[in-house]
Amino acid sequence: MSTNIAPIEERRLLGIGLVFCAYFLFTCLDSSAKWLGLIGLPALQIMFARYVIHLGIVTAINLPRQGAALWRTRNLKIEILRSGALIGSTLCNFTAVRYLPLTVTGAITFTTPLIICALSVFLLREHVGWRRWTAIAVGFLGVLIIVRPGSETFHPATLLSLGGACFYGLYALLTRKLAGVDSVATQQFYGAALATIVLLPFAFFTWQWPVNPLQWLVFIGIGVIGFTSHQFITVAHRFAPASTLAPFAYVQIVFVAIISWLVFQQPPDLWFYLGAPVVILSGFYLWLRERQLAKPVTPVAEEG
Repeated sequence: MSTNIAPIEERRLLGIGLVFCAYFLFTCLDSSAKWLGLIGLPALQIMFARYVIHLGIVTAINLPRQGAALWRTRNLKIEILRSGALIGSTLCNFTAVRYLPLTVTGAITFTTPLIICALSVFLLREHVGWRRWTAIAVGFLGVLIIVRPGSETFHPATLLSLGGACFYGLYALLTRKLAGVDSVATQQFYGAALATIVLLPFAFFTWQWPVNPLQWLVFIGIGVIGFTSHQFITVAHRFAPASTLAPFAYVQIVFVAIISWLVFQQPPDLWFYLGAPVVILSGFYLWLRERQLAKPVTPVAEEG
């Protein structure tokens, strides 16, 4: 039985809409990991739950229809590298959110577009125009305002969060390289399966079971959210280049601020309010730019 592999399509606005949904779910994912860590569950256990549940969903949905085709890949090397980048990103982020407010880890995540744009020129041979470079640079300036490297409030876990952004940038690029090569189901399978295998020997060293229904709900939900968010982000890369999608990670800053305030009683500080508008405005400009590029060019008739 073969897997139907959807081809790459040029539908940038749809891809942008999907990443909006994905980044909201990513915020929920980080928030769940932070909450589970604060109640005492080990980071490796949280990661294991996130991926083993993810793997169970992917297998249950796709294995009956696809059989062995689910794990047949046309590029095993890229699948493994992509999965490794995802593991690195999750490990860094799940550890960093234990020590940093979500507003800080969220802001650091926004260095990812710079990483993606710098690498996509060489790895994917994509064209990034000067307007997008300028908008991304302005957005990065807003992130620096929020993080304030070198200040007294700077925490070493910030470096872990930055490492997570680097890993995620590589993950996004490799996802784009697999678009049209392997199906979304196959990509999801390898991402979850490799993480489950790698984490299995370590997850049970300090295992602690959830003790009430709410903890169980979040513990199980983290895998469901992980599956859904990466389903969205993987499909989005079939519709638009990585360098186009990356800047729209900036919208996550709004989701992060709201959840950090409401759930963890960690409201954004003054520097967040100064930097966030810079980041949001740069993302809004990029959205307008993408709408302009998506419009068909109408030939101008010559005057007779």
